[in-house]
Formats: sequence, structure tokens, C-alpha cells
Amino acid sequence: MTTTLPTVALIYDFDGTLAPGNMQEFGLLQALGYNNPDDFWNLCDQLAKNNDAGGISVVMYAIQTAVQQAGYRCTREFLREFGKTVQFYPGVAEWFDQINTYASHIGIRVHHYINSSGIKEMIEGCAIANEFERIYACTYLYDGQGDACWPSVVVDYTKKTQFLFKINKGIREVSDRVRINEFVPTDQRPIPFGRMIYFGDGETDVPCMRTIKSNGGHSFAVYGNDKKRTLAQQLLEEGRVNFACAADYTENGEMMVIVKRILDKIKADYTLTQHEVENRDMLNMFTALGDSLE
Repeated sequence: MTTTLPTVALIYDFDGTLAPGNMQEFGLLQALGYNNPDDFWNLCDQLAKNNDAGGISVVMYAIQTAVQQAGYRCTREFLREFGKTVQFYPGVAEWFDQINTYASHIGIRVHHYINSSGIKEMIEGCAIANEFERIYACTYLYDGQGDACWPSVVVDYTKKTQFLFKINKGIREVSDRVRINEFVPTDQRPIPFGRMIYFGDGETDVPCMRTIKSNGGHSFAVYGNDKKRTLAQQLLEEGRVNFACAADYTENGEMMVIVKRILDKIKADYTLTQHEVENRDMLNMFTALGDSLE
């Protein structure tokens, strides 16, 4: 039987899923004069309503403007520095090594991805950035002096689903507009949807959750407070996710136990499929051999 390892993608939203709250609230907004983060978010909401604009692009504009008004330069390095201050839910720091070790033990290759409407540069500066195969998130275009001058990638709920297909087809580049639309037989795609596990906490994650669940993968609605728990329970009751779990990533937590069982199932299904293929190939070989002897 073939010894090729199946590859599984664990895909995470960031704000509210791995980190409690929004990444900007762990120091960046305070440095920009917003001691009450709600003042910043209310400003963004009002800007979006007044201009009938997308909420994510408005947040990117408001951050860039606030940084400049506070007398700072909005550079990659500036944003990455504030990424270092982001805190995480219990167990997140150890989660990746524990999952990778278990997957290796049962004969699975795991890749971790971020799929977020947050700021990529801040995620790149956080303590767990090196755990990810790819970080798909909002980012800025920078001028010749290294200052942010325009959003280059704005990730809303529809953009998030596009990144699932990039992972599915093995496309790393955000800028790709050709391969993403090319036909690739399902059995030739590097990571089938059935070998994807998605973790999210909010409305922008719902299309991804539903897409993966509907195509044989598994989705988690993660909650860190009562409001998010209510949403997670609703998503579970509506059949949009497979599981609703507290944001507890510790070794003996419910989420870890379930994910390990999912990995077990993926490996068992993969192994069984390989047996079926090899059995069919063997029968075809004997049939061909018999025909040649007649």
C-alpha cells in the first residue's frame, strides 16, 4: 500500500477565535489615543454608514489615519511591533505542537493557515506567526519609503471563501487570478475540503464554515463569552457547523479531543480509500493478464 501521507488543513480565523477580542485592542488603539476601544469601533461604524462603505476597508483606513495623526509612521515594522502584544486563549501557544505531534504519530501531515479579516502585519508579529503555512489577512500597499498608502488586500466574508479554494488547489499567491479559476479534478487537488477543519467565531466565518461542512470537512464555532456562545449554539442548531466549543485549546480540552478524533477519521478514511484503489488495480492487472493468456 502507498506510503504517501494525507495532508490536512487546519484553518483559523484570528480575532475572537485564537485571541480574545480584536488584535488592535492589545496596545495599538491605546497608543493611538483610544483608551476605550469602543470609541474607535464606533467611529468606524459611523464612517461606514455615512459613506455606505465596507466595514473592513473603513477599519484599515481609520487605523492608517490614526497612526499618522498620532505622529507615527504606518509601516510594516510599526504594525508588527504591536502584533507582539496580542494575547491568546488558554492553550493556543502549545496547541500547534501538540496537534502536529499527534498527526505525525498517526501518519498525517498537518498544515495550519490563518484566514482573517484582521491585519496581516500584526499577525506576522505575534508569538505564533511561525506556526502557519500561510497567513491570509488584510494588508497594506507600501510606498517607496515603507509607509502604508493603500489597502492591497481587504478580506471580508466572501474573500475568506476564496482562500479556501486556494488552499484546496495549492495556490499560495493572493494575486493569482488564473489558476484559481482553472478546472482541477477533485482527486488531484492537494487538500480536499473533506480534509479541512475550520475554526471561527463570527459572522464573517459563516460562509467558510458552511462551505467546508457541506463538502465533507469539519467546522467549529468557537466562543469566548456568552454572546459568542449564543451565536455558536445558533450556528450549530442551523446545521452550519459541526461543533460549538469554548475557546479552550488546552491538551485535555474538548476541542483538542474532538480534533484528534477527526484526524483519526481522516486517516482511517484515507487508508480505506487506498485499499480500495489498490484492490481495484490488482483486479484490473489480473484481468489484463488473463486476457493476454487467452
